[in-house]
Amino acid sequence: MHGNEGYTDLGYARPDTDRAARTGNPEVVYGAGKTPMQVVGIVAALRAAHPAQAALVTRADDPTRGALVAEYGAAALVDDGARAVAVGPLPDPAGTVCVVCAGTSDVPVAAEAAFTARVVGAGVTRVTDVGVAGIHRLLSVRDQLDAADCLVVVAGMDGALPSAVGGLVGVPVVAVPTSVGYGASLGGLAALLTMLNSCAPGVVVCNIDNGFGAGVFAARVARRVRRADPAAEAGR
Repeated sequence: MHGNEGYTDLGYARPDTDRAARTGNPEVVYGAGKTPMQVVGIVAALRAAHPAQAALVTRADDPTRGALVAEYGAAALVDDGARAVAVGPLPDPAGTVCVVCAGTSDVPVAAEAAFTARVVGAGVTRVTDVGVAGIHRLLSVRDQLDAADCLVVVAGMDGALPSAVGGLVGVPVVAVPTSVGYGASLGGLAALLTMLNSCAPGVVVCNIDNGFGAGVFAARVARRVRRADPAAEAGR
């Protein structure tokens, strides 16, 4: 292993050790397709580069999660539902991201978004199983939605939930289509197109099953809101 300006060359990977300085967030390790030992090595390079910030691993399978716990013990925060691990200290939460999902089958993607948002620096709340097939469930949590600084709304099937949420509150909405659904949902494509065609203003859309991307975006929104209004953060 040898270092170079802005990255570390491990032979099988070149972790971007300068990303935290450029963007405020370290590089994240996408665990799928990597061996457990490769992930452990990349995490070690990231931890050495910025020990005050957690290294995040997403899409980590059981052996990878186990290898990180074996290597880092209590310093490895594992979320089995999100298939994610954070190694190192989490930042103090700034602002609030509320992660909303339409059905229990959407929970893995919602969990990835929630875990990511917390590791990136926002406080997180969760609302589960409030899909539009029973709209009264969504109406009952309107106050919780309105209290957030940014919303992540996760839905498969027809993908209608983000439009419903966007019509209820004035909070920025990040919509995440999931691959949950029957044949004509086309692996989440139907939900994606519904969200892209939303008539509710203030809705932006991430890629199918991309809870990670939604969590980063929402956390950055929440952090900026609280930076602009420190009195509101102090009052929470």
